[in-house]
Amino acid sequence: MNLSKVKLVVSDMDGTLLNSKGEVSNLFFDLFKQLKEKNIHFTAASGRQYNSIVHKLDTIKEDIFVIAENGGMAKKGTQVLKMNVLEAEKIKQLISILREIEGVHIVLCGKDKAFIESKNKDFITLFQEYYQSYNVVDNLVSVAETHDFLKIAVYHYTSSEKYIYPHVKDLSSDFLIKISSKNWLDISDAKANKGNALREVQAQLNITKEETMVFGDYHNDIEMLQEADFSFAMKNAHKDIKEIANYITESNDNFGVEKVLTKLLKDQTTV
Repeated sequence: MNLSKVKLVVSDMDGTLLNSKGEVSNLFFDLFKQLKEKNIHFTAASGRQYNSIVHKLDTIKEDIFVIAENGGMAKKGTQVLKMNVLEAEKIKQLISILREIEGVHIVLCGKDKAFIESKNKDFITLFQEYYQSYNVVDNLVSVAETHDFLKIAVYHYTSSEKYIYPHVKDLSSDFLIKISSKNWLDISDAKANKGNALREVQAQLNITKEETMVFGDYHNDIEMLQEADFSFAMKNAHKDIKEIANYITESNDNFGVEKVLTKLLKDQTTV
C-alpha cells in the first residue's frame, strides 16, 4: 500500500479519531501540521453538530473542512458548501412516530443549535458531550416550523438497532436512516449522507477518489468510505464496516488514524 498520491484525508470522529474518552490526541495535531505543510487537506466528518466538531478541533478549525450532522451540512470556515434541510411536515410526522417508542430521547438538529424536550438529567448530561449549543423546549413540534433542521437524532440507552430501528426502517424510501452508534439512530433528508457531502469537498478541491483517504467505524460512514480508494475501518468498527472498507487499521484507543497518517507522511516524503 503506497499512500504517496493521497491529497485529502477524511475522518469520522466518535469511535475513530476520538478515543474512548472523547479526546483527540496531541499526536494527531502534530501530524496535522505536517499534513498542512505538504498541502494535504483534512476533513472531519461526523454525526455531531458543527459546533461540537469544531470544539474538539478548535486549534485547527479554520484550516479544515467539516461535514456535520451525517452530511446534512458541509462547511469550510464560515462558508457553507452544502446543506440538506428536512421539511417541517416530515419532522412533525417523525416526532409523532418516535414518541410512540418507549425509552427514546428525540433531538432536532439545526444548523446552529439542537432542540430537545427531554428534561431527564442523565440524558442531558450525556447529550451535552455531542451538542454544545441547545435549547430545552416543552414541545418539539412547536419549533419544527420556526427553524431549519438537518437531522433528527434519537437515543436509546440500550440499543438503537434493536429498539428504534424496527419502528422506522419502513421510512427509508423517504429518509436516510442510519444507526450511527450503539445508542444513536439518525434520520436525515434522503440525499444527506457523508458520501454526498464528501463529493462536494472533493469537487471544491478538484481531488479524486483515488487521491482520498477515509476512516470510519459505523453505518453512517458507509457512503463516504465508498468515495475513497484508501478506505479504512477501525479495528473497533462494526463488522459491516470492516467488510466494506479496503483496509483495517488499529482501534481508536490505539491510534489507528494516527498510525496510518504517519505512514502517509513517510510515503509522501519518499516520493
